[in-house]
Amino acid sequence: MNEQPYGPDSLASEIVHPSRPLSLTQALQLPRIVIEDTLPVIDGGQFAAKGIIGQPVTVTSKVYADGHDKMAVSIRWRAVNEETWHTAAMSELGNDSWIGEFTPTSVERYVFRLEAWIDQFGSYRYELEKKFGAGVSLELELEEGRIHLAHAVERSQGEQRQALESVLARLGQSDNDDKVALLLHSETAALMKQADNHAFLSRSAEFPLDIERELAQFASWYELFPRSITDDPARHGTFNDVHARLPMIRDMGFDVLYFPPIHPIGRAHRKGPNNSLTAGPDDPGSPYAIGSEDGGHEAIHPQLGSREDFRRLVAAAADHGLEIALDFAIQCSQDHPWLKQHPGWFSWRPDGTIRYAENPPKKYQDIVNVDFYAPDAIPGLWLELRDIVLGWVEEGVKIFRVDNPHTKPLPFWQWMIGEVRGQHPDVMFLAEAFTKPAMMARLGKVGYSQSYTYFTWRNTKAELSEYFAQLNDVPWRDCYRPNFFVNTPDINPHFLHDSGRPGFLIRAALATMGSGLWGMYSGFELCESAPIPGKEEYLDSEKYEIRVRDFTAPGNIIAEIAQLNRIRRQNPALQTHLGLKLLTVWNDNILYFCKRSPDGSNFILIAVNLDPNNVQEAHFELPLWEMGLPDDAVTSGEDLMTGHRWNWYGKVQWMRIDPSYQPFGIWRIQVAQ
Repeated sequence: MNEQPYGPDSLASEIVHPSRPLSLTQALQLPRIVIEDTLPVIDGGQFAAKGIIGQPVTVTSKVYADGHDKMAVSIRWRAVNEETWHTAAMSELGNDSWIGEFTPTSVERYVFRLEAWIDQFGSYRYELEKKFGAGVSLELELEEGRIHLAHAVERSQGEQRQALESVLARLGQSDNDDKVALLLHSETAALMKQADNHAFLSRSAEFPLDIERELAQFASWYELFPRSITDDPARHGTFNDVHARLPMIRDMGFDVLYFPPIHPIGRAHRKGPNNSLTAGPDDPGSPYAIGSEDGGHEAIHPQLGSREDFRRLVAAAADHGLEIALDFAIQCSQDHPWLKQHPGWFSWRPDGTIRYAENPPKKYQDIVNVDFYAPDAIPGLWLELRDIVLGWVEEGVKIFRVDNPHTKPLPFWQWMIGEVRGQHPDVMFLAEAFTKPAMMARLGKVGYSQSYTYFTWRNTKAELSEYFAQLNDVPWRDCYRPNFFVNTPDINPHFLHDSGRPGFLIRAALATMGSGLWGMYSGFELCESAPIPGKEEYLDSEKYEIRVRDFTAPGNIIAEIAQLNRIRRQNPALQTHLGLKLLTVWNDNILYFCKRSPDGSNFILIAVNLDPNNVQEAHFELPLWEMGLPDDAVTSGEDLMTGHRWNWYGKVQWMRIDPSYQPFGIWRIQVAQ
């Protein structure tokens, strides 16, 4: 029996160097059974795939060997702090493909592996059944069956041994036809499976799996600046003022309330309104210019309130079903205490001046960046940043939105996130990374729970179709969870500049239905869109000034957002970006897709008119084949925004979507009763 803990999925490279011929000894050590193309596996197991507590993890693989013997394949898994392995059998799909699943029951790191062996008794039963059906002589085959049973008895103990001895005794007392029936009986097969000697057992490598809480996959984020929760632009809002906003944010259906940095803001080179280089004495500055004489990343801006005020807000938010997320921005104002305490953590020019942040043509004179690999920064800077996050975790913060993580070293994130989640597995990190696809995926691999996305700039049917399909395909589906933010304080998308209320509803529908994760920045519900001319930036940006809002202003879309979030909560199919399938509609201005829960009980159709200015009409297909129905079947539809119900007759139907009324349709489809 070969029980080598390696194979094509694992560590064979340690045994056989690919540039050298095999020796006989090496060949005899190699596994006879091939296990390859296992999923979900990221970069050969270098990084952990992602999963959610209580949700089945589906595992697929190619498993095969020489000859025609029957195979047996199982998944084995455990949490890393467990010693006991759990086991589940995999099923053969044909063409050497196997599938199985297991369900993690705790939020922590798991590992799983595959084991495969030749099912000798299963192979024997298969041949016996064929020969019996063909009417050939079975004397030798029946003797082989007896030998299989006898060996199984020798390998067994207790009740299992007694049961096998009973079968063996009955076999000796039966005629040939009864012997065949006994050897082919399902109870005999079950006993022999328990006593299987796992011939030529091969094991894959152990593959890691990060299991997170549900909020990592299904959440609605709302971003606001606490300093703007005021009725007077001359009065700085506080944590205590935010309490009054909690009921409305909850009632809109949000469960994560995200604040930009809440730390002291520097004075040196403070920016004025609209990112001007000159600030008045009362201008609040950008919260991303972190640090003053009042402290740095561990401190709270005094005008927001005290640490006790923050703790009360975290508790009050929890009472409303909201979890506070904080911005983790690794950048400093030129007043940050670190510049005096740890000047070796920064980059300095030859003339002795500090190098401020730039993203040409943008310049951020109020911000300087640390140098992660400066000689004086290792390990002090890395440890300090980790401890800052752990400090906020102790204050009840379990979610961090990280500013521009792609501009910081990947090894730092892999280490820091591992350190934090090793102590607090329920902590989550959102990557604010608008960058190249490879880097965005890599951030997911090194530990980020979710990420901002290109969704913000995908507007046409072709663009959205391609992007949705990409997110549902490997490797993205296993390493990357997309959070569809419709806007941010930095990004006022061109699509919203002149599309009016219909445009905001279009983007809200695409975000809420396209992914289990979505977010909006305060003001989106009021359809705020005034840009700096020619730029995707807000005029009078809240990043540089206090902005007073009337959240009951006419023309708002608060009710629609609340209903979209309610629909998401009531329909499991909508609680992930996975499982999205594009459907046929004969109009390039309408995006039409469906989502279905794994058990098939919840089936949602979504059609969005991507043209905010014109009515769009089209024939479309109901996905009756997905429901196992013929093309002339009768199904029932329900409009989840209005509650209206009807019957559909047949596969091809007609839609008309008027953006001035509602630029999308969300329909639950069922077999007609």
